[in-house]
Amino acid sequence: QVQLVESGGGSVQPGGSLRLSCVVSGFLGFRDSWMYWVRQAPGKGLEWVASIAPTGISKFYSDSVNGRFTISRDNAKNTVHLQMTNLNSMDTAVYFCSRDQSGWRRGRGTRVTVSW
Repeated sequence: QVQLVESGGGSVQPGGSLRLSCVVSGFLGFRDSWMYWVRQAPGKGLEWVASIAPTGISKFYSDSVNGRFTISRDNAKNTVHLQMTNLNSMDTAVYFCSRDQSGWRRGRGTRVTVSW
């Protein structure tokens, strides 16, 4: 059974940083697959945040996070990370690691709250 387990969320003040991690298990194709981060803000739908190619070389970001977030992966450890900097209140959401861009095949998420 494929499992994606996110961690690293929490509460942070505007301008702060957090690093999210996702450990993937039971997925033999991890090293050959694109991986994604998506998020869901309170009362809103899922929003794609970032994508990373199997090799980790190609990366894409939504306009709202480009320049502030960095996606990375460690294929030896079946993990995906999301380094988030200069956070603002609009980044408050539950963040999910996903095997697809739409977020259908995602983990349970980790909550990020940005406020004073």
